[in-house]
Amino acid sequence: MKTVRQIFESFRFAWRALKSNILRTVLSLLGVTVGIFAIIAVLTFVDSLEKNIKDSFNFLGSDVIYIDKFPWDGGRSEGNDGGPFWWLAYLKRPHPSYNEYKFLKANLKSSQAISIYAIAGNVTAKYGNNSLGGLLLRGGSEGYNELFEVNLTDGRYFTDVEVEAGRNVVIIGYEIKNKLFGENSNPVGEVIKIKGLKYTVIGTVEKEGQSFLGTPSNDYSCIIPYQSLRKIYLTGTGRARELGSTIGLKGDNFDIGLVNLENEAKGMMRTRRGLQPTQKDNFAMNRPEAIAKMIEPVFDIMTSAGWIIGGFSILVGGFGIANIMFVSVKERTSIIGLQKSLGAKNYFILFQFLFEAIFLSLIGGLGGLFLVYLGTFIPMGSLVVKLTIENIVLGLVVSSTIGLVSGIIPAAMAARLDPVEAIRAA
Repeated sequence: MKTVRQIFESFRFAWRALKSNILRTVLSLLGVTVGIFAIIAVLTFVDSLEKNIKDSFNFLGSDVIYIDKFPWDGGRSEGNDGGPFWWLAYLKRPHPSYNEYKFLKANLKSSQAISIYAIAGNVTAKYGNNSLGGLLLRGGSEGYNELFEVNLTDGRYFTDVEVEAGRNVVIIGYEIKNKLFGENSNPVGEVIKIKGLKYTVIGTVEKEGQSFLGTPSNDYSCIIPYQSLRKIYLTGTGRARELGSTIGLKGDNFDIGLVNLENEAKGMMRTRRGLQPTQKDNFAMNRPEAIAKMIEPVFDIMTSAGWIIGGFSILVGGFGIANIMFVSVKERTSIIGLQKSLGAKNYFILFQFLFEAIFLSLIGGLGGLFLVYLGTFIPMGSLVVKLTIENIVLGLVVSSTIGLVSGIIPAAMAARLDPVEAIRAA
């Protein structure tokens, strides 16, 4: 109990010393403030940037594998070095076909949902005298709404009959509804024209807004049955092959890493395409996390740069605190002698100066964190910057550590002073 009381007294002495030299305290903590600000600002920006970029790809879904013509990682997963002309080796590959989708749907056991889809760009939708161009036309089969988020505000999704028969029905995005029908309207049952064909609106999608990277959203999209899209682009020209169909597979929750799904789907695709055991796959198995792996090295470099830049400022701040603590020990030598002569233990003196150094550094760290917090209110377009609890704790830990390291030598020197010599120093 006595030890705890003495430690608390050390705490009080340290706090009084800081209050008695306000100007010196402020000047000495500026280095730590700048250092913590530099480190936490960079980490906050990098974390926010990474989160915003990853959120931009949320439309790809989770626990999903995409069978496609081209690999998303530039062929690295297939042994390609990702050179400037990596795509030339994949040009002769066929796009996944509707028959392959039907084959997988009939035989695949490890999938929770399966869908084939394609996207056409720069489409115009018309309703009466109103028209809106530059839209995306998405064609999806059954299960499309299970792979991607299609959150309906009005109406319904396609029925199996509508999908299989390729009926002229459409689900429109939030902005399309507003531009063609009005903000508070319910266009379900109305007829619009797409590519010169009449489509009945059966549903509308809630507002999604623009992502940080401007990745496609449903706000400016028309979703129609996949077979209906095929009829539009196969008529006379065979252009549906240019759209690039993709087969999406959603795995079961208990299939960790989607290992079973990937192996089963790969085996069935090889069987369907008649590939020999010695032949390479002529299709790609893509995962959304492949994009995250591609951009992680960039964020690692930015994080390292932040630590280096902030580290120099922290180092300067640490030297500043150490210098102030040496001065403080020199100024209070006689007081230390009196305290020791009255029975103060070495740890009492040690904690007194150590607490002072840590408080100095902590106050500087809090100042840096406050500056970062203020910076989160600066408008940065669609980039949302947020100071996380993890970075706040990291800033406090780093500043406390700097204070501890900077104050340990001056505090140890003060604790080892001879009381008689210390009193004489007055």
